[in-house]
Amino acid sequence: MDLFGTAGIRGDAQTKVTPELALAVGRAVGADGDSFVLGRDGRTTGEGLAAAVEAGLLSAGADVTRIGQVPTPTLAYAAQHRRGVMLTASHNPPQDNGIKLFADGQEYDDAGEARIERRVDDDQAPVPWDEWGSTERADVLGAYRDAVAEFARGYGEPLDGLEVAVDCGNGVASVATPQVLRALGADVTAINANVDGHFPGRESKPTAESLRDLRSYVAEGGAQLGIGHDGDGDRIVVVDASGEVVHEDTVVAILAEHYVAESDAGDPVVVTTPNASARIDERVRGAGGRVERVRLGALHEGIAAAREDGSEDTEVVFAAEPWKHIHTALGGWIDGVASAAVLARLVSGPGLAVLRDPVNERPYRKTNVDCPDDRKDAAMDLVAERLPREFPDATVDTEYGVRLELPDGSWTLVRPSGTEPYLRVYAESEDVSALVETVAGVVRGAVDDA
Repeated sequence: MDLFGTAGIRGDAQTKVTPELALAVGRAVGADGDSFVLGRDGRTTGEGLAAAVEAGLLSAGADVTRIGQVPTPTLAYAAQHRRGVMLTASHNPPQDNGIKLFADGQEYDDAGEARIERRVDDDQAPVPWDEWGSTERADVLGAYRDAVAEFARGYGEPLDGLEVAVDCGNGVASVATPQVLRALGADVTAINANVDGHFPGRESKPTAESLRDLRSYVAEGGAQLGIGHDGDGDRIVVVDASGEVVHEDTVVAILAEHYVAESDAGDPVVVTTPNASARIDERVRGAGGRVERVRLGALHEGIAAAREDGSEDTEVVFAAEPWKHIHTALGGWIDGVASAAVLARLVSGPGLAVLRDPVNERPYRKTNVDCPDDRKDAAMDLVAERLPREFPDATVDTEYGVRLELPDGSWTLVRPSGTEPYLRVYAESEDVSALVETVAGVVRGAVDDA
């Protein structure tokens, strides 16, 4: 059984993430520990699925603390020093739901998820009746909001009335980001900030199109900064004063540069993914740090590897993939609420344009090349052989796909899709059309010959 994707279990609540599955997963993960915290986002199916997970945990002998409707980073915060289960489908449509598992504030790794899959397949029986766990309820939202606000105060400048508009998309960021920003002194306009599992204001995924109301409001002078969230508050999209969405890699570059510059470590490290822009490397190197890359969906593995392979002077100061950031000094979880708070503090005073100006935002493009699943491995082997020959002056990295960095700062990445019959091509260059054309031509030839 293949239950887990790159971000937990996710799918239609009628056909995949059903109460029956939630019960089985709850019982399976309950064998991992004695104490669990259980939360859910605002989806209409969340209450029923939470009840099923709770029953599974209890019948496995675990005690459960129910914390209600909260952002995923709140659940992760509450799962420090114990384990946690979050019911969320993140930015998926309202008919979907999902299950994310946490241990000591971090999402389960591949080995942990494989262990749960085996137990679900084995259809474990409950523990004896007199060993079942008990349930209590707790409110951790206030403590989480206080922790994020206190963390953000360590960076940037006081907000002192900074005008910020936040589009929460009817998700559970509604109960966290506006409140944290106000506690920091911002003048906040909250849009779609009532929790509603039908997502009536806009689709849950924050994109340039779905955030059009936020963008219009900011462009018309309603705010100096715009923030958009998904359904569970772990990802963030940033809108500048002109109402335009700031490229996700530029946001990472701004935050990464600042964390490196503020660090006292002799070897400050930023962990990101192979598809992330070279603009991040440039800003991090300029601030005295270095970048390590790890496959998509594996930031926690990258953080652990960087710490293990580094010296006593090594400190992982930040980790990020598109729209999702781990503020390592706060905790080991992805946190869009913390990103909003820290970024607002950095913007206050100089303004976003000043922070953005030194970032080299070369044109960026990605495209797909058709490739049957059974030919992906052979095609990628040929790409790894042929693409460096096409660009003999490039630096080549083949750990997660084939990534080339060119002497002028341009870069390209080819990697297989994990879910669709494609090889994905990413490129960033002042002449991105020519670069994509050349790289895609090499990839198509490799697919034909595989």
